[in-house]
Amino acid sequence: MKLIRTIVALGAALVFGHAAAQGKPEKPDVHIAVGGKAAFYYLPLTIAEQLGYFKDEGLNVKISDFAGGSAALRAVVGGSADVVSGAYEHTINLQSKKQIFQAFVLQGRAPQLALGIATARAAAYKSPKDLKGLKIGVSAPGSSTNMLVTHMLSKDKLKGTDVAIVGVGTGAGAVAAMKGGQIDAISNVDPLMTMLEQDGAVRIIADTRTIKGTIDVFGGPMPAGSLYAPIEFIQKNPNTVQALTNAIVRADKWIARASPQDILRTVPENYLLGNQALYLFAFAKVREAFSLDGTISDAGAKNMLKVIAAFNPEVKPEEIKLELTYTNEFVRKANDKYK
Repeated sequence: MKLIRTIVALGAALVFGHAAAQGKPEKPDVHIAVGGKAAFYYLPLTIAEQLGYFKDEGLNVKISDFAGGSAALRAVVGGSADVVSGAYEHTINLQSKKQIFQAFVLQGRAPQLALGIATARAAAYKSPKDLKGLKIGVSAPGSSTNMLVTHMLSKDKLKGTDVAIVGVGTGAGAVAAMKGGQIDAISNVDPLMTMLEQDGAVRIIADTRTIKGTIDVFGGPMPAGSLYAPIEFIQKNPNTVQALTNAIVRADKWIARASPQDILRTVPENYLLGNQALYLFAFAKVREAFSLDGTISDAGAKNMLKVIAAFNPEVKPEEIKLELTYTNEFVRKANDKYK
């Protein structure tokens, strides 16, 4: 507890100093780790990269892509990357292990995750208890796609160990695993899930690609994709973090105004999975899930803690300092700059 109080005090002092005057980035060369960059979940990151927003802020950003969010997180924990572009929920899980990471700008205000069961098994599915014993594909074990599975199982008092979790990534390998019968169900992101739906390979049984769907599944708002980092990195490099935040907020706002053709012109061609029409159809499904201004809501953070604590006994709400898991200080300044 003494360590956490010291971190809070130091963080407040540094943020106050930062508010007084923002200078050049302390660390212009920044390494971001991401799990499944081509997914819509990380579209603001791609937009900021493709449109030069990071460079406009004086940053030289290197982005390393991993199979899933948990793998990207391990890169930062291990010291080979500086910042994670990933699910906000990890900041809560990490704090339960005495590791203080903080999210500082939001990319998605809904998780954009969907859980689908193989069409051949769909008729027999009535509730999450029918998932017991199945092989379920996720982007990577321990990722947010895995979290959705665990949450659904907990609704029928099942545990994660009641199914076999298989890491399949977020690309063509995941499609092949589902269509090839190596897995019985899949929890993943778009455009992949829309492709599997359109091809008749799965029936969706849980869908958080919209605000309403998120509330139906999780009982309230859920912050999703964000940039987060060890709190020591944020405290030592406030100008760098502000520059990163500025770029993502600018990207969030660009997406809110963009036409479908703007998206097609901006993302790398290989993101389209060889089907522009399907890609745009999937984008329309998730469009409202993107953050409008980078702000992490207090209500969303509280609901995230409630959801995680319900199935993860390591997370004890009374021991989590939720105010350490996120900050909107940098977002407020970014929105003053990019209105």
